[in-house]
Amino acid sequence: MSVLDYCTAGVRVAERALVQRPRLGHEERLVFVVGCPRSGTTFLGRAIGGLPGFVDLGEVTPWKAALPEEPSSAELRRILERIRRLGLAWGLRGVEQTPETAHVLGAALEAYPEALAVHALRDGRDVVCSLLERGWLNAGRDGHDDAGLTYGPEPRFWVEPERQEEFAQVSDARRCAWAWRRYVEAVRAASGERVLEVRYEQLAGEADRLADFLGANVTSTHRALDRFRDSSIGRWQKDLAREQLADVEAEAGDLLRALGYT
Repeated sequence: MSVLDYCTAGVRVAERALVQRPRLGHEERLVFVVGCPRSGTTFLGRAIGGLPGFVDLGEVTPWKAALPEEPSSAELRRILERIRRLGLAWGLRGVEQTPETAHVLGAALEAYPEALAVHALRDGRDVVCSLLERGWLNAGRDGHDDAGLTYGPEPRFWVEPERQEEFAQVSDARRCAWAWRRYVEAVRAASGERVLEVRYEQLAGEADRLADFLGANVTSTHRALDRFRDSSIGRWQKDLAREQLADVEAEAGDLLRALGYT
């Protein structure tokens, strides 16, 4: 990533840090919000980042661009510390919300031994609906995201090496279910006392548990999560065709059942 990319990300963070009133010191208790895209990571990141003493870093572009190369914990820390310094956010508890951090969560937590992670988990069938709508993994989609990562059916870094060719050939629905499975598996492989899993479907009632886990103000956490509104829970029942559901089941059925979603 170029110096301009770092500066752009730093300015974005600074705008949010100034609202939260930058503090002196060097805060090490960061929070990583992880999960499959379209699982509520953006809402959670903004909600936590708006609490007193926290700041929403958003999806830090240089950080996101580095993840496919499986960076070391030292490299991850170097990237994020540079952004925090540029963004005047060293004294606040930064909340990084790049979903792909799920695949390097162990290294991220190693980089920041006092950090915590919150896993946003959502019914994989609803995630498939939302991913299909966005089209990020759809055949015929081209272009790149803000970190220069390619859209379309090409295998991502999180696809099993032995299944790379298969990934590009399956249906869009199966590719989306594949993504959900791999993200959830990655977070769960790194789970422990420093990772809290919250379900999208129950998010409005998670304020007490989330505040306790983070050591955050309970009243402020309730106010932040009270903004959660989503009428799309269970949308898969009307939005997915029978053939699409069969593809989701073939790719992620075991995990859906293990999590109680079927």
